[in-house]
Amino acid sequence: MISSGELVSRIRLGEDSTLGLERMLTVGDRVTRPARDDMADELAAMANSWGGLLVFGVDDKSRDVVGVPRDRLGIVATWIREICNDAIDPPISPLIDAVELPGSDGSRVVVVCAELERGLFLHRSPGGFYERIGSCKRRMSPELLERLYQARSQGRMVRFDESPVPRATVDNMDRTLATQFLRTGDDEQNDPAAMTKLGIVTDDPKAQQRLTLAGVLMCTRKPVRWLPHAYVQAVSYAGEREDVNYQADARDFEGPIDQQVFDALHFVKRNMRYWATKGTSRVEMPQFSERAVFEALVNAVAHRDYSMGGARIRLHMFRDRLELYVPGELANTLKPNTMHLRQYNRNELIVSLLARRRVDPDLDLDRRYMMDRRGDGVPIIRKETRRLSGRLPKYELIDGNELQLVMWASREPHGR
Repeated sequence: MISSGELVSRIRLGEDSTLGLERMLTVGDRVTRPARDDMADELAAMANSWGGLLVFGVDDKSRDVVGVPRDRLGIVATWIREICNDAIDPPISPLIDAVELPGSDGSRVVVVCAELERGLFLHRSPGGFYERIGSCKRRMSPELLERLYQARSQGRMVRFDESPVPRATVDNMDRTLATQFLRTGDDEQNDPAAMTKLGIVTDDPKAQQRLTLAGVLMCTRKPVRWLPHAYVQAVSYAGEREDVNYQADARDFEGPIDQQVFDALHFVKRNMRYWATKGTSRVEMPQFSERAVFEALVNAVAHRDYSMGGARIRLHMFRDRLELYVPGELANTLKPNTMHLRQYNRNELIVSLLARRRVDPDLDLDRRYMMDRRGDGVPIIRKETRRLSGRLPKYELIDGNELQLVMWASREPHGR
């Protein structure tokens, strides 16, 4: 956050592309000025441009520092956060702080600062898509929107998982997590250049070192701090339909995405049924193939569309099937009925890191590493599901932007 001395100097110069000034008016526990939607447009415009600082408690015309009443600081901060979360899509996460400054009348007053970095995504506010030009916001033209989507990878022209994540610094990286991707012969583990070569660290447009999206997802303990939608939600139901009254178990897995796979697999194993078959010896048949579930989960975290704010991977277990929902349309020209014949990686960097992540041999998954470049995940899912259930799994694209996988349960013995 900027120092008080630097802030005073910037206020004196007035608004520009990265500084906005707003006078606040409150009545009781409500902010009456500026208007909520106007403020959402201003915040989104700054995030869509180069980031910057919005200072609340300064008249934008006269540059008088009038401050925010000290007993209203919490109300103003909450108001800003609610706008960022509820009125902007995807949400933004400014750094909000209170700073004491000399007021225009010579007294000491407090202003509220909201510091924004350039957004990883393009953000829509109530008025549409805005950018900041000088001290003003301007609605983006369709041509500009198209160019920006391409530049920020949402147009699939650049690898999105290599993009720098705002405020995710090298200090946020967990070295233990990061070094597991190094192999014999790689650079020294403590050499920052090794992390850059792996794609875990990169420079942002201001030449500041940041973690890439893949780096955040795989080398921080809580990726949801920067990417709130990057987790697996798992629910197990007692019957064959989705009913909150019949939930047997429910968990959210929010760790590094490789650990999300193992946690979700353990969830399935914990809630899975086993059918006992009679014969010369007792044989237990699992409800689902652990190997097929593992492959499906790895594919989900590797190929989901991380640019879709608010969308998470969902895993639902039922007595007769397992459903997995993965955000994003199919990449390139893939279709649900040809996925076992072709392959295409949406997130090349994530795939390359997962191909370096070892699998504990005790898990008995017939894998040394989490991913195999041969693209045999979908064929394994088909083979294993058919072996147990007698039916092929079903892939279906829902509303054009979510892939559903249905894996049928093994056939339950008669008489149960």
